[in-house]
Amino acid sequence: MADLKRAHVIVEGRVQGVFFRAYTRDEAVRLGLSGWVRNRPDGSVEALIEGARNAVEKMQQWFHQGSPNSKVAKVHITEEPPVGDSNTFEIHYY
Repeated sequence: MADLKRAHVIVEGRVQGVFFRAYTRDEAVRLGLSGWVRNRPDGSVEALIEGARNAVEKMQQWFHQGSPNSKVAKVHITEEPPVGDSNTFEIHYY
């Protein structure tokens, strides 16, 4: 099995209404990651990403920059054990 990594991410700042979820999905797909991204009621964005360790680490760095019109204030990352429960990356809606 490849060297996998999984991370739960919460991004704070101006991250809603700036296509943050779409850019997140596009970047995750480009990196070959699985998982999801969604807006949270408090104005932050939450994501779960899993895949090759180097790809997850690149995505974690990407979250600090975000989409072109976003203004990322803080990124919270919690690593979790990989479970391999998905092979797609989706935008979740409430």
